[in-house]
Amino acid sequence: MTPALRSDAAPGTAPDTAPGAAPQQHTLAGPVACEGVGLHSGAAVQVRLLPAPANEGRYFVRTDLGTDIHTDGTGEPRIPATIAATGETTLSTELRANAVSVRTVEHLLAALWGLGIDNVRIEIDGPEVPLLDGSAQDWVSAITAVPRQAQAVPRPMPEVLTEPISVQHEDAFVTAMPTAELRFSYGIDFDVAPIGNQWHSWSPGAAPFAEAIAPARTFGLAHQIEYLRSQGLIKGGSLDNALVCSADGWVNPPLRFDNEPARHKLLDLVGDLSLLGVIPQMHVLAYKASHRLHVELAQKLAAVYAANR
Repeated sequence: MTPALRSDAAPGTAPDTAPGAAPQQHTLAGPVACEGVGLHSGAAVQVRLLPAPANEGRYFVRTDLGTDIHTDGTGEPRIPATIAATGETTLSTELRANAVSVRTVEHLLAALWGLGIDNVRIEIDGPEVPLLDGSAQDWVSAITAVPRQAQAVPRPMPEVLTEPISVQHEDAFVTAMPTAELRFSYGIDFDVAPIGNQWHSWSPGAAPFAEAIAPARTFGLAHQIEYLRSQGLIKGGSLDNALVCSADGWVNPPLRFDNEPARHKLLDLVGDLSLLGVIPQMHVLAYKASHRLHVELAQKLAAVYAANR
């Protein structure tokens, strides 16, 4: 049987880096700080991004919790940003380890991946990453204000997908297909005319993440707001951090892109797939998908990768 993944990408072509980046691992040269409100919790949260040693990966530390709770042996409530730590996926992605969790990690993780940051310690004093302006743009601005620091350890080469892998729920799906370069395509279809059916496709080597994907904001439908709040969700949502659409049009225009909702869904996809560490060389095609399906595809890819080792 032909393996679904193989490790033979050409040296120096790791597709999970910004164009032109060297194939070694990178961290931050100094600290980065941001604060804001969590989308679902409504809680005010402060976040500090700190340099981390090579091969440490990206991980969260809940600084608001004492060290007497369950830890992973480090003496602190640490949560790795890995697919194995994935928890709840309702309208955001949660990570959980040793009874400690952090929610809505996808925008920050997408920004770190898009900027080629492999190793970073993320200290957070609450249960949810702040939404900021609803996109990854503020994260990109904060992170790029501090130089990247190259580390004298090579980045693992990306696996190369050799056969399709899919997950599906009703007419929603995410499919990974073999391709010559990493590519993401996303389609959405809503019954409200201002959104309707729209698509976006993006390759990291063709357009910078910071310009093509990071500015796309999260969005919601006006008629669903009260229901979602009654379910304990979007307590921190506002017209300052989310686009809101009614049947008559956008409540808080202008849009940053004509297809900003599709681009935002692609942003979420990148953040969720970054939990793999190194995203394989493949074309990921998603349609009407969700964090749940994003994570299910990543779990399938991780299982295939582990079996091929």
